[in-house]
Amino acid sequence: MTMNEKLSLEGLIFQATKIDIDSNVLTITLNRPEKKNALNNVMSNEICYALSYAKQQRDIRVVVIAAEGDVFCAGADLRREKAESNVPKLDGADDISLLIRHLYKPVICKIQGSVHAGALLMVTNSTHAIAIEDAKFSAPEILRGVWPHMVMAGLFRVMPKRAGLDFCMRGQAIDAKKAEEWGLINQSVPSDMLDEVVNQIASDLANLAPGTMQFGLEAYVKQDGMDFDDALPYLAKKSAETFAGPDAQEGISAFLEKREPNWD
Repeated sequence: MTMNEKLSLEGLIFQATKIDIDSNVLTITLNRPEKKNALNNVMSNEICYALSYAKQQRDIRVVVIAAEGDVFCAGADLRREKAESNVPKLDGADDISLLIRHLYKPVICKIQGSVHAGALLMVTNSTHAIAIEDAKFSAPEILRGVWPHMVMAGLFRVMPKRAGLDFCMRGQAIDAKKAEEWGLINQSVPSDMLDEVVNQIASDLANLAPGTMQFGLEAYVKQDGMDFDDALPYLAKKSAETFAGPDAQEGISAFLEKREPNWD
């Protein structure tokens, strides 16, 4: 099955995740708490399918990645136990980092527990990450004689270089306060406030112009890899296109008419 085909959730049984859609928000909940939500092939494929589905659906405006249990995700499942799911595998849609980054919709990591190793692929590439104050974050690969190569692409786009290098080089966990200070997460909150804070952010984002949001996030990702002299004319072109678009026309009309905009 290809990413360009019309995707559906009908008849699919998600074994390692739970999928919920409510008020224009799709929530992917990692659901292997007995395995510390370690990413096996089934979980990874289900996440990739759900992200691909969310990209196709205009009425899905925000994605939340949450988890069951007391660990958000322990990274890759090194045991490689055999597991099966009827969720189709999509050709060319097997990289969670790229799918999040090129979703061009807000993605919020709702971090109710510690985050380790490959789980950082989700946290560093999401637009938002909110964690409980007790959460720990680590890239422990060096302690096992390997290196978090894939994590670095997202990590060094959100963390200062020296902080990120120390994080990778020593493999030691940092707490949520330090993760917030270094930009790995947006905010740390008491555990009893996590639902409220994430729900509010998701609601705020879901009620904004969806077409412009998608257009703007695409421009953000593309200019991120450009030299400044190339980025500026590219963004000027995108700005003109945004003003000519239907969301801007509706937003400006609503402002002038002193009413709430109606985002179709």
